[in-house]
Amino acid sequence: MAQVDTVQAGFLKLLMLGGALLLTLPAGCVHTPAADRNPLAEWVPSPNYEPRRPILIVIHATEQTSVQRSLDTLRSHNRGGPVSAHYLIGRDGSRYQLVADDQRAWHAGAGRWGTITDVNSVSIGIELDNDGAAEFPSAQIDSLLALLTDLCDRLRIPRTQIVAHSDFAPTRKRDPNVRFPWSRLAEAGFGIWPAADAPPAPAGFDPWQALQLIGYPLDDRAATVRAFHRRFRGTETDTLDEEDLRILHALTQERQQP
Repeated sequence: MAQVDTVQAGFLKLLMLGGALLLTLPAGCVHTPAADRNPLAEWVPSPNYEPRRPILIVIHATEQTSVQRSLDTLRSHNRGGPVSAHYLIGRDGSRYQLVADDQRAWHAGAGRWGTITDVNSVSIGIELDNDGAAEFPSAQIDSLLALLTDLCDRLRIPRTQIVAHSDFAPTRKRDPNVRFPWSRLAEAGFGIWPAADAPPAPAGFDPWQALQLIGYPLDDRAATVRAFHRRFRGTETDTLDEEDLRILHALTQERQQP
């Protein structure tokens, strides 16, 4: 028994010594595993870094029939392969987190928003339990607003940087759908929305340049107009009118303000 006690005491001493050494190491040494270090360069760690942060929040609709089915899909795959999202919000407001905020979830797919061509790498994906056509219950939107407040405050994401899946992938997607209450989000300070008293667009105003300035891709202009209409008009038509020009002028004027 004495020999066993001696071995245990020696082991504890080594553990204490190892802990003391860890406390004296620079932060970069502690948090960066050897597997993340490039063997082509000498490792000279700096403590001046932080995890990469998202700059965009993407709102989706699951286009499925239940939270449980969506939880299963987001932890496995759909017909296109493995998929995930950072959060899922049920119709009753229940929130589920599936991927850590600082990790890259697979929710966006191909698309472009402004100069961003890899949306997954710079965004948080939020799925809303919705079959793709239904209204969004107040409890669900209240829960979403609470989550948006947390994410924007904690991760320092600009509150204007809230987009629909269909905004940056208009040829492929139509979610969250025409019934999503973007005006309610705007009232709470999220996303972009035109002022109700904004004047008509001036003569010579270019709506295509305005759409591009906001972030919309123009590869398929009819699809882009439909995406714009889902968000700002609650329709899915693909022809611009004078009200669209008024909205676009107001949005671009607000965007250019300091």
